[in-house]
Amino acid sequence: MPGGISRFSSELSRAFRATGHGLHPVGFRALYPGFLLRILGVPPSRPEPAAGGTLVLFDPLSWIRTALELRRRRPDVILIAYWAGFLAPLCFVIRRLSGIRTVALLHNLTSHESFFFEPLMRRLLFLSVDGVVTLSETVARQAAESLPRTPRLELQHPDYAFSCEPPPKEEARRQLKLPLDGTLLLFFGYVRRYKGLDLLIEALALLPSGSDVRLVVAGEFYEPLERYRKLISSLGLEDRVVIHPGYVPAGRTQLYFAAADACVLPYRSATQSGVAGIARGSRLPIIVTPAGSLAQSVHGPSSGVIAGGCTAPALAGAIEAFLGAASLGLEYCVDGGLSWEGFARSAADFLAEGTGGRP
Repeated sequence: MPGGISRFSSELSRAFRATGHGLHPVGFRALYPGFLLRILGVPPSRPEPAAGGTLVLFDPLSWIRTALELRRRRPDVILIAYWAGFLAPLCFVIRRLSGIRTVALLHNLTSHESFFFEPLMRRLLFLSVDGVVTLSETVARQAAESLPRTPRLELQHPDYAFSCEPPPKEEARRQLKLPLDGTLLLFFGYVRRYKGLDLLIEALALLPSGSDVRLVVAGEFYEPLERYRKLISSLGLEDRVVIHPGYVPAGRTQLYFAAADACVLPYRSATQSGVAGIARGSRLPIIVTPAGSLAQSVHGPSSGVIAGGCTAPALAGAIEAFLGAASLGLEYCVDGGLSWEGFARSAADFLAEGTGGRP
């Protein structure tokens, strides 16, 4: 299960161990059937889930087997990563059959693309968990409204750090075959409608003529790539937008953040973003819309710019503000201070409630 949720879970597991807490990871062997991935156009180059996973999201029998195994192992508490409504039935089965106190780690309370059954899934989640940990103010507020009697802990998404020093900007651009001069903006991660890549492309076209600004898009497309190529062509931006489609492995992720001058999150809707955590860990300024709790990712004016709205003109204004600060010689100093160990300690204290002090 590659992607932001998987990386978050891996980092949190490492941090729990580093802070002296034992754990027994339970992973997914598969999330979606192969034919659905082909329909969605997920590239065959996408890595396989890590070996050893026992859960198959579309196989309820695997839920039952996992719940019974957890009941046999008797952990003090179960922490379940939750990012969309379709996970609520799994949470319900795990909690009811294991009989063990269960806490949901809410990346999102509802799906980014809402479905008619979301209210039912929220009700099922309420019946499935003994507490929730949230990663943003937006989700904390939603949880307070939907699960008013469920104990809650509000935390913020920690920052990702790379294990080695990044290459110099020019070298990173050379390795990625990107232009060596000018300002380079980065859009990174899955391309889905709510993430607003089309708004960013339109914003690029609104910048004053002569602006030496380019955009590199690196990530998997869950929408037709040709639609974006046509938009780029219609705006005359073929020489200013570079698209590198496909899953980006960890080894190359660092290159993109080292090559860029800023990372842009032009989301139409959001709760929080792991991409912002990568940017902060890379000490890279970010330009964000005010969707959800994205503004919390900007820790002061020296770490980035918040657009005035979720529109192309507002994004263009934010990019101009970023460029203007650079032209005045102002340097962005990004603070990557949200640590995984601090997150793990706070979460462990919350998980220990009702377990005799044993997280």
